[in-house]
Amino acid sequence: MTAELRAELKIPKERIAVLIGKDGEIKKEIEDRTGTKLEIDSEEGDIFITGDDGLKIFDAREVIHAIGRGFNPQTAFLLLKGDYVFEIISIKDFAPTKKAEQRLKGRVIGTEGKTRNVIETLTESYISVYGKTISIIGQPEAASNAKQAIVQLLRGAQHSTVYSWLERKRKSLKQKEMLSPYKEENEI
Repeated sequence: MTAELRAELKIPKERIAVLIGKDGEIKKEIEDRTGTKLEIDSEEGDIFITGDDGLKIFDAREVIHAIGRGFNPQTAFLLLKGDYVFEIISIKDFAPTKKAEQRLKGRVIGTEGKTRNVIETLTESYISVYGKTISIIGQPEAASNAKQAIVQLLRGAQHSTVYSWLERKRKSLKQKEMLSPYKEENEI
């Protein structure tokens, strides 16, 4: 007989409906894909995860945390693949005041979302700016590059400088992929 394990986390109350989904479909999908059971306290935003596999509980927790940080569930489900990571940057670490937080969020999002879109495209990752955080989902190197780009912006770097840096990183990454002896086309 295996012991039941339990984890808990809190997400913003306004994200509870997204976590549950229409007719409970997202909650059920998380439970089915991770082999866990979720209890959701809609009033407080508390989520309780139970199961008998610590790794599956961790996976469920990461997906729920990503949904809580503003990602849509389908993007959050990428975290169930072994090759995706979840990064969170606290805007408060770079902004001494509320006004500065808003300004920095604007720098990362850009006019009509342009900056965020450029970073997502050049790094092949996903970015969510929500509350006092900026979150990233992507493959490890992509997420790392996105995080570095965002931190540069938060520290005041010019957008053009960050874009150029990302383009060099992307080119370098693509060259590495082309030189890799393990390219998918060579597999039988």
